[in-house]
Amino acid sequence: MATRGTAISMPTDLPETMTAIGFDEPGGPDVLRPETVPLPSPEADEVLVRVAYAGVNRPDCIQRAGQYPPPPGASPILGLEIAGEVVAAAPGVGEAMVGQTVCALAPGGGYAEYCVVPAGHCLPVPEGMDLKNAAAIPETLFTVWHNVFERGSACDGETLLIHGGTSGIGTMATMLGKAFGLTVIVTCGDDAKCAEAEKVGADLAINYKTSDFVEAVKDFTDGKGANVVLDMVSGDYVARNLQCLAEDGRHVTIAVLGGMKAEINMAVVMSRRLTLTGSTLRPRSDAFKTALAQEIAAEAWPLFADGTLAPIMDETFPLAEAAVAHARMEAGDHIGKIVLAVG
Repeated sequence: MATRGTAISMPTDLPETMTAIGFDEPGGPDVLRPETVPLPSPEADEVLVRVAYAGVNRPDCIQRAGQYPPPPGASPILGLEIAGEVVAAAPGVGEAMVGQTVCALAPGGGYAEYCVVPAGHCLPVPEGMDLKNAAAIPETLFTVWHNVFERGSACDGETLLIHGGTSGIGTMATMLGKAFGLTVIVTCGDDAKCAEAEKVGADLAINYKTSDFVEAVKDFTDGKGANVVLDMVSGDYVARNLQCLAEDGRHVTIAVLGGMKAEINMAVVMSRRLTLTGSTLRPRSDAFKTALAQEIAAEAWPLFADGTLAPIMDETFPLAEAAVAHARMEAGDHIGKIVLAVG
């Protein structure tokens, strides 16, 4: 078996360099630019994928702004999810995958013509699935599955409240929630987005700019509240989210777009037996993400493979226009996933 740092014999038809998206200094979307970099080589437990499409995610924007450095050993190139063809593999771990079409959760490096990913983080792209759609799945699917169903312990018959209902995470959480028997409530920033969220499957979409989402949740649930809150806002939303929770409810934080600190009434937490948790996926170990991929492959991936579920797609941009893609994401007008066309 190859060990980390051990070079492998690369196929002779591969180039020595590739195009990737880089930036000299952190900043706004305009700092992004194409550059020529060396072709990466897979090491222990890794495969090299010729990228067809790469998904764009909020953490990419935060990293570009200088606020989310890649974990040790990860590529400094942006991009956490890809789809394409496996063209090389470390000996003994992924050689059988060479030639296969996969989508994968990447530790970084997705905004490039080639990307190295752990073999265990790949999912096979079934016949008939568009590679563009496949590239839009891994980051949100892994994040939602872990946080809603593992950390949040969401069960059939329970109610899930999702903030950011038309985001990539929001649409994925809505679809998975409905597929696994949950009642889904979402919040959105305008009526048009609320309408789109309901098309995706939300049982109730609340315009948080014109309605008090706490009261709306209580009214919809006859005062019982939601069993799980998937929160991407944090800040002053946390105390309000706790008011939305039913007894024994679970509050799961996955982003802090509204601020890193929250003031809460711990007497409410105790009296209602609430659980507050959260996670960030990128820094977790390769072994953890491999185990997560295996669970997803068994429990959720069949729904995508047979066409029951498909990601909600927004716009696709050429790799060279990554800056435009980031500007669209940060403007907040997108509904579903933004993708870069690479190969």
